[in-house]
Amino acid sequence: MGRKTLAAVLGAALAAVAAYSAQAGTSSGGGPCAKYDPHIPPPARFAKAIDNPYFPLPVGRTFVYRGVENGKKELDRMHVTGRTKKVAGITATVVSDDVYEPLGKLAEKTFDYYAQDDGGNVWYLGEDTKELLGGGKVDTSGSWLAGKHAAKPGLIMKADPRVPDTYRQECRSGEAEDLAWVVGRGGSKTVPYGKFHGVVTTLEFSPLEPSIVERKVYGRRVGIVAERQLSGGHEVLSLVHVTH
Repeated sequence: MGRKTLAAVLGAALAAVAAYSAQAGTSSGGGPCAKYDPHIPPPARFAKAIDNPYFPLPVGRTFVYRGVENGKKELDRMHVTGRTKKVAGITATVVSDDVYEPLGKLAEKTFDYYAQDDGGNVWYLGEDTKELLGGGKVDTSGSWLAGKHAAKPGLIMKADPRVPDTYRQECRSGEAEDLAWVVGRGGSKTVPYGKFHGVVTTLEFSPLEPSIVERKVYGRRVGIVAERQLSGGHEVLSLVHVTH
């Protein structure tokens, strides 16, 4: 992506933060999510397995990503556990996500909760996250659970993502307000784990951190294969290994 194209995309993404936030019932300052209505199906319409082609989560699968964040080497290990958790009456798959930065030092430990409806859409129902700080301190900001403290679920991947779909990924006012915008479908992406065709590309951002825009690339039958922070810092992650 050339500099002019990147600048145009970033400008559009930042404008989308404000526009979509207003539409969804919040301001760019991080207002309440009270007007956001996710139209989530009832619990009976959720499947046991998550097999969306762009975000499959078969039990036992482990994803390993390597990269750099602001000059420090980083490793991210995501594992689909065999555990489930009831969230707002829905049985969610529990996924552990451990971030090591620098390598060998656990910096963040998160449990994410996902579920797929009978239409193939994957919903994000919450997360319990702990950032391990110096001196034994732990930061749990960013944690949320649908149905608690007025938090509401979001979509992590649509059944049929298309440009220019825009959707909330999560919604707990002041804690978790990530948004996603589909900017590409098609083309190829090569990462250490392999080459993927027909990828889906999104820009992801939050009104709580309006200067930060991330680009994520999703490959069929795997999910996220690459991430890059386009503004507000420098972070690059690529998929290097998958175990089944």
